[in-house]
Amino acid sequence: MDIVFIEDLRIDTVIGIYDWERRVRQTLSFDLEMAFDNTRPAASDDIAATLNYKDVSKRLIEYVEASSFGLVETLAERCAAIVREEFGVAWVRLKLSKPGAVRGARSVGVRIERGVRPD
Repeated sequence: MDIVFIEDLRIDTVIGIYDWERRVRQTLSFDLEMAFDNTRPAASDDIAATLNYKDVSKRLIEYVEASSFGLVETLAERCAAIVREEFGVAWVRLKLSKPGAVRGARSVGVRIERGVRPD
């Protein structure tokens, strides 16, 4: 199995359950691993045959910047669904981090896996 990844994609959005969080934009960090067979794009050297990480990044930035969820869990689920449904990814691992949310911790968040991980 091949993995296409995006690390530390930083996106500003409204996220959180507290009143003060609803009034400010916070920066979230996304790490994604996506299963994709890279043999075809490697053979053709054609970007159209790839899982284009720039397109995935642009789509997530567009979605997250416009969103306003209370829970990072909800946002993570929606982002994983976008990747799977819109980009034809069978399996995705997504880590969503909320830096500075807990005093003493560099970051907190969730890591989810959705779909069937190919061998």
